[in-house]
Amino acid sequence: MKILAGVDEVGRGSLIGPVYAAAVILNKSINIELLKDSKSLTKGKREELDQYIKENSIWAIGQASTKEIEKINILRASLLAMKRAILKLNKKPSLILIDGNKLPDLKNYKLEYVIKGDQKIPSISAASIIAKVSRDKFIKKLSKQFNGYGWDTNSGYGTKEHLKAIKKLGITKYHRKTFSPISDLL
Repeated sequence: MKILAGVDEVGRGSLIGPVYAAAVILNKSINIELLKDSKSLTKGKREELDQYIKENSIWAIGQASTKEIEKINILRASLLAMKRAILKLNKKPSLILIDGNKLPDLKNYKLEYVIKGDQKIPSISAASIIAKVSRDKFIKKLSKQFNGYGWDTNSGYGTKEHLKAIKKLGITKYHRKTFSPISDLL
């Protein structure tokens, strides 16, 4: 029996925090019509689907820290987060479809990339939803410790509000110091 997993990451373009990835093996009972790319869904709908997917699939989360991103670069860190998510699955997939055009370095797994896979492949859409909701929850917690950056609404992306706050409040240990405009300010 073929076991298909979908994998996607989130947070590559953010100026702060870890990059998250999720790997998802959907149960046959899941309604794939509900699954869309996380970016096309409202926050409320994503959270609702996150629960639904978790209850109706095998899933795992992987991440790569801010320090890892700074050390190995965001692309490699994204692939590392994906690899970690895949290795955490409690069932080994016979085929893993990865969103994008690069593959993590994993021996003894059959991997294929799918450009815009989060819009085409239900298991990748599911992974994009779980990864996004998980990272957003982490960033929301961080935003309570680091008030004034607007992370609860901008998820650490380079919005006007966030950039203004960096100039006023400074750079935190969660900021990716190798990312522009952070690196320009150092």
